Amino acid sequence: MAAVNRAQARLRRHIRVRRKVHGTASRPRLNVTRSLEHIYAQVIDDDAGHTLVAASTVDIKLRSDLASLPKQEQAKAVGKIIAERAREKGIEQVVFDRGGYPYHGRVKALADGSREGGLVF
Repeated sequence: MAAVNRAQARLRRHIRVRRKVHGTASRPRLNVTRSLEHIYAQVIDDDAGHTLVAASTVDIKLRSDLASLPKQEQAKAVGKIIAERAREKGIEQVVFDRGGYPYHGRVKALADGSREGGLVF
């Protein structure tokens, strides 16, 4: 039996999550992707195949403000920004796609920040 590395295990979990989570125009999908340094969030309409709103720690408007914060605080700030941008577009409800990552740490902080920003999921 072949050993499964961390990346393959995450992709397997991501596929399992994506079988159940599908974004529509009325309730798009809030997708989270993270790396060792940055965190990214997108609100996606899977029916149309379009990204409606995006925010990340590499966003030029946010990068200088977030550089001095710890990573969990950066994730929470990105969550608040994505919620603000989504509400400007008229999006109130989303389905959360954790992307195969465990729901704790920065992923949970982003989710909490987006809830504080007014998104419902």
